[in-house]
Amino acid sequence: MTHNMPQLPYAMDALAPLMSQETLEYHYGKHLQTYVNNLNNLIKGTEFENLTLEEIVKKSEGGIFNNAAQAWNHAVFFCGFSPVEKNIPANLAERLVRDFGSVEAFKEAFGKAAAGVFGSGWTWLAEDAEGKLMIKSYSNAGNPLPEGLNVIFGLDVWEHSYYIDYRNNRLAYIDAFWKLLDWEVAAKRLLK
Repeated sequence: MTHNMPQLPYAMDALAPLMSQETLEYHYGKHLQTYVNNLNNLIKGTEFENLTLEEIVKKSEGGIFNNAAQAWNHAVFFCGFSPVEKNIPANLAERLVRDFGSVEAFKEAFGKAAAGVFGSGWTWLAEDAEGKLMIKSYSNAGNPLPEGLNVIFGLDVWEHSYYIDYRNNRLAYIDAFWKLLDWEVAAKRLLK
């Protein structure tokens, strides 16, 4: 099976000025393309050759995991944005209030977790089998899939994700993320 780039649900310039066309050209167009190409080359003739991206992430390690996870992570990340700021659907808002006290408390905790990732990594909103929402941060290509958790959305905090637009100001990038996030897409990922 050949893995392909996810199709963006918006034009390359649609997220500007919060995320520039130049950032998308490099981050989506070059970084993600490299992960997809590397993955396709690495899985040829292996037990992973005919698995879905999600299955590879759950079962692999080393270089195959890194490239599969980064391809999957970025697909979730880029396909979860909207050029028009969205409201949080009631079902997701209720769950955030239940598990974090308020939407604002959730955003604060998530932002603090994302800001606190040392070096390169990701911060995720995930859901366990009982429907409890949790914030999980990982270094490098990590994500909650190998732990059996369902991903609602994630924030890439590798420097290449924000350096063109925000230089070293990760906090400004995190603030912009909330304006770009398509909460409707996130709510559709809930299992419970």
